[in-house]
Amino acid sequence: MDDKITLRFLASPQDTAAGGATVAAGRVLEWIDKAGYACAVGWSSSYCVTAYVGNVHFTRPIASGQMIEATARIIQTGRSSMQVLVTVEAADVRSRDFAPATHCILVFVAVDENGRPREVSPWSPTTESDRMLHERAEERLAPRRAIRDAMQQQIYSAQGTTPRTVFRFLAAPADANWGGNAHGGTVMRWIDETAYACAAGWTSEAAVAVYSGGIHFYRPIRIGHIVEVDARLIHTGPRSLHIAIHVRSGSPRSPRSLELTTQCMSVFVDLGPDGAARAVPPLPLVSDEDRRLDAHAEELIRMRSELEALPLARMPAGVV
Repeated sequence: MDDKITLRFLASPQDTAAGGATVAAGRVLEWIDKAGYACAVGWSSSYCVTAYVGNVHFTRPIASGQMIEATARIIQTGRSSMQVLVTVEAADVRSRDFAPATHCILVFVAVDENGRPREVSPWSPTTESDRMLHERAEERLAPRRAIRDAMQQQIYSAQGTTPRTVFRFLAAPADANWGGNAHGGTVMRWIDETAYACAAGWTSEAAVAVYSGGIHFYRPIRIGHIVEVDARLIHTGPRSLHIAIHVRSGSPRSPRSLELTTQCMSVFVDLGPDGAARAVPPLPLVSDEDRRLDAHAEELIRMRSELEALPLARMPAGVV
């Protein structure tokens, strides 16, 4: 079985953000999910679902017309789960000089025809690079659970006074994956679009995502169901905005009984004319909930800062 795959394609004008200059972060997240899914399915020979996407750092903008390489590789397996490292690189179509744009680890779970987890073949490292990546993946298991638990323990209620943006719509047939539910990558695009609207409302339309982390998928979103994406600004730094996003879904017959499907935290900056992040207005903390969530964001920053960086190297792989 092949534990690596590379997808290559061109970024199109339809992939760009609201300003039209660079590719939207949500579109990059879709690419990441597609590459990771292809790798996981290839290894497990089974339908897979996205369970987690973590620590997506957008290190450089991607322009429309650039050539994209999204490379995915297995770096750890559990009984039914696979940790997949995805790196995205971009290059001018003429020079083909690829430069890293982002990377992250995704967790996929193999499931059978009834949607139950099924065992996957164990993966073992064969090179020094494999071994180091495998060790980092193993080290992230406990911190990931701690971050997930910290996020789940927070309460978001009407007591919060900070800016909030909510999008509501129906999951359409075009959003379906092979299992008949919404693509994980599509859900991440919805998250990015709603978070962008929240960030732009506080700063300007020049707001861009620089980080998305702790994207936990708890249950699938069925086609035809109501989708509610709720983004709330909970913390500002000197030049950053930290936005908590919750996705809920349910039958149109019970619109008041939506269940949590996905949650994450995204960080945005507001770019000035020179392309540098500019100062953002500080967030007033009026209620006890505002102050608690602000402290929660700072705690997540601390927890993530303790993770060791991944030992990345550009890896050869066949083009699909």
